[in-house]
Amino acid sequence: MLRRIHIRNFAIVDTVEIAFEPGMTTLTGETGAGKSILLDALGTCLGERADSSVLPNHAERAEIHVTFDLHDAWHAREWLRQQDLDDDDECILRRILQRNGRSQSYINGRPVPLQQLAALGGRLIGIHSQHAHQSLRRRDIQREILDAFGGHTTELARVGEYHQAYHRLHTAIQRLQSGQGRGAEIELLRYQVDELIGLNPNANELEELNHEQRRLASAEELIAICQSAIAVLYEDEQAVQNVLGGTVRQLAGRTDLDPAIAAAYGLFNEALVQIGEGCETLRHFVTGIEVDPDRLQQVEERLGQIADLARKHRVRPEELAECLQKLRNELDEQESAGAQLAELTKQMAEVETKYHAAATELSNARQRAASVLQEQVTSLTHELGMPTGELKIQVNLAAKTISPHGMDDVCFEVRTAPDQRFGPINKIASGGEISRIGLALEVATARTTRIPTLIFDEADSGIGGAVAEVVGRKLRQLGSHHQVLCVTHLPQVAAQAHHQLRVCKQTHHERTRTRVEPLDETSRTYEIARMLGGLEITENTVNHAREMLQRVN
Repeated sequence: MLRRIHIRNFAIVDTVEIAFEPGMTTLTGETGAGKSILLDALGTCLGERADSSVLPNHAERAEIHVTFDLHDAWHAREWLRQQDLDDDDECILRRILQRNGRSQSYINGRPVPLQQLAALGGRLIGIHSQHAHQSLRRRDIQREILDAFGGHTTELARVGEYHQAYHRLHTAIQRLQSGQGRGAEIELLRYQVDELIGLNPNANELEELNHEQRRLASAEELIAICQSAIAVLYEDEQAVQNVLGGTVRQLAGRTDLDPAIAAAYGLFNEALVQIGEGCETLRHFVTGIEVDPDRLQQVEERLGQIADLARKHRVRPEELAECLQKLRNELDEQESAGAQLAELTKQMAEVETKYHAAATELSNARQRAASVLQEQVTSLTHELGMPTGELKIQVNLAAKTISPHGMDDVCFEVRTAPDQRFGPINKIASGGEISRIGLALEVATARTTRIPTLIFDEADSGIGGAVAEVVGRKLRQLGSHHQVLCVTHLPQVAAQAHHQLRVCKQTHHERTRTRVEPLDETSRTYEIARMLGGLEITENTVNHAREMLQRVN
């Protein structure tokens, strides 16, 4: 239930903090005092769109905090747990609006997108307003009201699941059917696959081919370089080996004369050994190297073929093997489309059968709920001043289309006199009658809702007298199972509440601001008297107000 709301810098509200109690609470006050602004602020904190126009001229940002007790709101608690936003049995929502148009949303101190704020808000508070009554003219709204009353969540989920499966299969079948007519595309795929198979690309061969090409292309040059090096280092008369060998022999008998000579002798002697080994390695390389123009031509042709096909398929040469596999898969899919089509068609028929079974189950549940709801609403409309009013809910099989809402066409029909035929609510009922039927529907469906807090924003508009007292009693009854907040101008409704808040305006230094105050027994009596008597409150109106409150208690 709603525990507290704190509002700062929102429209004509400077700072307001309101505590709420269980049961039924009414918000009353003069027209224009700011009752709707309070609900607008609450809606903003519950995820409704808002912009910087709600900020007063002197403020750079507006801030709204709303605190809920989740002890009896298991539906909201489960949602918070799934989103990893839970925090015991309390939940704090926060919304900040800035002058630059930006806004921030928080759940239990953690920043969240506005959509999450709205998703949670819909699980915590249900708002019924006089404007919402006009939506009763729409068939989809009528269907939603019936499903909410009947608690058809499970049945709707099953129908929706089969509808999605049917839609996916239908889309896949259409894609395959359109592909069957693309013979030229299949032939092109076959040609491309055969061409790549003929090339037989290997993901690892490109590096080997490039290495071999470089070695074969430079074979003659490498042989000449190696032979020249061997001659200069080892074989010529003035080869490095011979000259250095003479130096080593001259130093051999003099190493004891100086440590430097001994060190040089050791290094030169080691160099002789390394020159000999290096020349031997070059001789071995020259003996093994192959000068093969034919092989070079083959390698270069292979590299050229790979490069050509890579350009053709717009891939890198090393990706040709992967490209071949991808084209093979696509060709297999195209060529096996017939078998796939048969299998998918079979699956779609099975899903359609399951869909119709689930939709029939939903339809039967709607028929049962319609019978109960129309009886309850008819009884309530009699109490609300329509003694001959009657509601009949038609649940008929619609055209055989697969929809996420089932196969039914739900229509609310009414008649306002016994000799009148039933007709659609949008054609038979007047504006005032629609308001009363809407209020009866709200009272009837609110009994089954899982939402802990219900707000009625002047939903009693257009009624008065004894009917207004009946409305108040019905809302008070709802307050036994839900927290009910009601914005009203009717004293008969206000008197039925367990608690009452007065909203008033104050002007100070040419600034008008809204203030909210809880009413005790005395102040509540005078507020009811004001609602009864208008500008002048007489002793009679005070006594009348006191009597109304005593009669309730």
